[in-house]
Amino acid sequence: MLLTIDVGNTNISLAVFKDEEIIGRYRLITKTTRTSDEFGFFITNFMQQLEIKKEDIEDVLISSVVPKVMYALTSAIIKYLSIRPKIIDSKMHTGIRLSDTTKATVGADRIVNTTYAYHTFHEPTIIIDFGTATTFDYVSEEGEFKYVVIMPGIEVSLLGLTSQTAKLPEIEIMKPASVLGENTVSGMQAGLVYGYIGAVEKIILEMKKELKKEKCRVIATGGLGKVVANETDMIDEYDPDIAYKGMKIIYDCYIKTQD
Repeated sequence: MLLTIDVGNTNISLAVFKDEEIIGRYRLITKTTRTSDEFGFFITNFMQQLEIKKEDIEDVLISSVVPKVMYALTSAIIKYLSIRPKIIDSKMHTGIRLSDTTKATVGADRIVNTTYAYHTFHEPTIIIDFGTATTFDYVSEEGEFKYVVIMPGIEVSLLGLTSQTAKLPEIEIMKPASVLGENTVSGMQAGLVYGYIGAVEKIILEMKKELKKEKCRVIATGGLGKVVANETDMIDEYDPDIAYKGMKIIYDCYIKTQD
């Protein structure tokens, strides 16, 4: 079995693969103050729920954009699973070609996302990851990852609105019955959700126009991606497991073959 860990700015997400199937998922809030024993507790508790022994885990792969948690997390895996995890970075061979400019700044999350898209579809693809920031990454049919658009995530947008106004309340992120808000809450929901959908669609249109790729596939992932993906025909597919699947591809094609 393979344990994949996706460390994001908001959440740390775990998934266990048995062959090609994800048999369990687990998520905890990202905190930079956790000890290795705390991480060890969460990981072993997750495995106990799945009735998995540590001997069942053959390897661990981590994609992280939060360097501050990595020492405690990797120490926990070594201590509790007796495995030294493999860490995704831009130097790792994944089949994706990065430009020199991209290679210097690209996060591991975007490497695994584009790896999944390239190896799965073999066609021009825009991957939209709805996280703390929303990223639009383009990978060509030849596996070249060169272009990116980054905008504030939908939760960050809401936080900016509520934290900078005296009387606007915190609200649930959901599409209201109508864009015509009848009260403050539904008005905020309308502006946030419809406005965000509009922004996403405009970016997709402009990317396709400048790329001259009108038939470019568009896929989405990330916690709140489903809210937007369900409300536009411009996103072809929503898959919350893209990061895990990208890591599995990297492991099977480029790491396991070298061990």
